[in-house]
Amino acid sequence: MSHHKKIDEVTGVETTGHVWDGDICELNKPLPKWWLYTFYACILWSIGYWIVYPAWPLVNSYTMGVLGFSQRTQVQNEIDEWKSGHAKYRTQIAELPLADIRKNEELFQFSIAGGAALFGENCAGCHGRGAQGGIGYPNLNDDDWLWGGNLDQIHQTISYGIRNGNPKAHDTAMPHFGTDKILDNAQISDVANFVRSFAHLDVDAEAAKRGSQIYADNCAACHGEQGKGNQDMGAPNLTDAIWLYGSSQEAVMQSVRTGRGGIMPAWLERLDPVAVKMLTLFVYSLGGGQAETASAPASTVPEKAQ
Repeated sequence: MSHHKKIDEVTGVETTGHVWDGDICELNKPLPKWWLYTFYACILWSIGYWIVYPAWPLVNSYTMGVLGFSQRTQVQNEIDEWKSGHAKYRTQIAELPLADIRKNEELFQFSIAGGAALFGENCAGCHGRGAQGGIGYPNLNDDDWLWGGNLDQIHQTISYGIRNGNPKAHDTAMPHFGTDKILDNAQISDVANFVRSFAHLDVDAEAAKRGSQIYADNCAACHGEQGKGNQDMGAPNLTDAIWLYGSSQEAVMQSVRTGRGGIMPAWLERLDPVAVKMLTLFVYSLGGGQAETASAPASTVPEKAQ
């Protein structure tokens, strides 16, 4: 590439002096006036912006601008405005029993909306975004409840959790029949066959017959003679098609062998009482909520667990 300025014969415009391949030249044409004016206007705009708004970082701060504008202050003001607008609802939720909130459609819908957001932030990691659950995590959309599905029972479970050390948590646990050598593997296989027969699954009839006595001696006290379960103890119903850890022979044997024993946090230790009530109403609204019993102290706002 050579450098030799000349006037282009076709356009009459001076070249930049750059020549490629011996005869290809670059015309030295000025930028359009509109482009230059726009460019200069942008420079003036940026100078004005520096003066009016925060712009330049300093050692320990930054230039504040003549308006003193702060995005952080703006966001905080918007949050305060939002809280002020919702304060009346939160006050009512704090004061009213859950059953009364359920009867107030406006308050109930507000609670569901807030509870849905709280569920997504705190519960979906285990129960799924749609509350469909998974292996070891209950589906909250059906009407099969380990610890009861009316408002007060759901509130109790969310507030204090399960097997987490909180003195008010649901704390009953299934024995480890295999790991503690209460039953041997053959007995566990037999009782698993019998348990699966409650749900009319394919089983070894002879093994199930042997397992019936093992069940009566070791399991009926919690699950009932007919396998219907006991919500006071968190003992699941064994006669339906809902299995928390799976219904295969091996899955049921593993449950008998190890006792499983899931854990749930005490959310009253992490969230404020109003948030817990909103979560309760949201879970109740998913479709499996059961009819309320007589009002209980748990339906009012408890003191936050220590």
